[in-house]
Amino acid sequence: MEKLIEILKGVCPFVDFEKEESIIEDHLIDSFDIISIIVELNDAYGVEISAEDITPENFNSAKSILELVEKAKEQ
Repeated sequence: MEKLIEILKGVCPFVDFEKEESIIEDHLIDSFDIISIIVELNDAYGVEISAEDITPENFNSAKSILELVEKAKEQ
């Protein structure tokens, strides 16, 4: 989780990813931020995030993003 938090803070330093659980619902990041996060996740973890996985539920918290990364690693 620590590595993920570093990545997320690098993209969106104004968001407290360790505490926020409604990142999308509270409009703390936008679609450009999501694309930037996906690029960083692809580079850092060597995973491919599919278009079907780009949903609010998968990007609403650091925990949900980590779950998405773990799921992508399995594929």
